[in-house]
Amino acid sequence: MKSIKRIYYYFYYKLYNHYENNGTPFWSDFKANASIGALEIWLILSILNYFTLITGKTTGELTIWQPSILIPIILLFILHYFVFIATDIWKEYNREFNLLPEEKNKRNGIVIWGIIILIIINTVFSYYLLFERAKRNKTGPYDPEIVAQEKREDSLQKAVQVENLKKIYGKEK
Repeated sequence: MKSIKRIYYYFYYKLYNHYENNGTPFWSDFKANASIGALEIWLILSILNYFTLITGKTTGELTIWQPSILIPIILLFILHYFVFIATDIWKEYNREFNLLPEEKNKRNGIVIWGIIILIIINTVFSYYLLFERAKRNKTGPYDPEIVAQEKREDSLQKAVQVENLKKIYGKEK
């Protein structure tokens, strides 16, 4: 458990230093906290997407108020509050991580940034797989009824545009 906690703080440390050493070191602690939160939410979303793909069930219309979405987000906010906002323990860890040898810090930084990139790619890939399944099964935005309705709406919009252009250029017939 202690090693997981250190890894979590090291993630924060790397993101905090990234924002501190970037051109605008304003609210670096908030940006690092928000970045970790976004990565965690993306990881949860990708897990939910894979669950949907494996079970074949659809998640339906997801809203923020559904327990399967709301509870993990609330838990993440509570965790972040007690870990990063309510205490300044992260500052002690940052001082400790600053004392690490530069080579070890660079190597660990590459691992952290690799994990961040992997989480982002994983999330994008999970949505890609969902859209491919929707195309194959003709569900969601690829449902024939929805496609036909969109075509009708596009045709109506084009007809209105043509009529407007006729009025503008004075060609009523």
